[in-house]
Amino acid sequence: MIEKNSIKKANIIFMGTPDFSVPALNALAAQENFNIRLVVTQPDRPKGRGKKLCFPPVKQRALELGFDVFQPENLNTQEGFERLSALTPDYFVVVAFGQLLSQKILDIPKIYPINIHASLLPLYRGAAPIQAAVMNRDAVTGITTMVMAKGMDAGDILLTSSTPVFPEETAQEIHDRLSVMGGELIVKTILENNLNNLCPIPQDHSKATYVPLLKKSDGKIDWNRSNLAVCAHINAMTPWPGAFTHLDGKLFKLFKAIPSDKETGLDPGRIYQCDGSGIRVATGKNTVVILELMGSSGKRLSADTFLRGHKIDLPARFEPV
Repeated sequence: MIEKNSIKKANIIFMGTPDFSVPALNALAAQENFNIRLVVTQPDRPKGRGKKLCFPPVKQRALELGFDVFQPENLNTQEGFERLSALTPDYFVVVAFGQLLSQKILDIPKIYPINIHASLLPLYRGAAPIQAAVMNRDAVTGITTMVMAKGMDAGDILLTSSTPVFPEETAQEIHDRLSVMGGELIVKTILENNLNNLCPIPQDHSKATYVPLLKKSDGKIDWNRSNLAVCAHINAMTPWPGAFTHLDGKLFKLFKAIPSDKETGLDPGRIYQCDGSGIRVATGKNTVVILELMGSSGKRLSADTFLRGHKIDLPARFEPV
């Protein structure tokens, strides 16, 4: 077993796929004493109406940086094991890769396989931690670097970094901030670990919570909930899967709404005022003001612009559930 503080140049295999992973790859690539031996990402997938094969964002950036790219359908094969182990990496750095790794693969790095997770573990293990933090109106969220182990996001914690969650922020905005923080934290994690300054801390599994992969149906708005909960839901579902509701059988996507303390006594989902300042809707507690939405035109519009071309005849009511 080599001594961690004897490493002059850390050999790294990077694994990631979507946009969220790119800042971490950039941050590692910028370090002179880090040697990225290989970038592993998901295979090219068809995208758009033409179903043209497109590179994952990580592949695109890796090629721009001049790194070798490996795109297995399943990394947990003998081919995958041989390809990775032949590079004798000191670290794996894994962020939103999209495949579960077998213990045989996790045992390859000389030091650690490290995962960058978008929550303050053990809170929000699983696939949708950012949306969960926004949906639950958490005051704070963050990034965790951890030693990968068997079990969903259950490994020992190396470092964490936190950031406030503001009521008006969408999941996209938090996503973008956390992705940059992840890049900063993984660099700090490896540098500190190479100096023997880190001691992995076991998670308190009794406090763990889990968030599953989102489905399109999760975007449906429940107007029976409070105004604060409805606004948080809209923010959490932006940009995907998108918050939606129905009026007279027609689909409406909502992108931005703010809570109002006005009490109306109306049924949840009841639209009671439409003007240039927004579309006002009763909820299970108080009301919300819709500021941005999309109707059948397929264009995201301000409420004022929308109403000029799409009059809503009152009384009207969005489906409550």
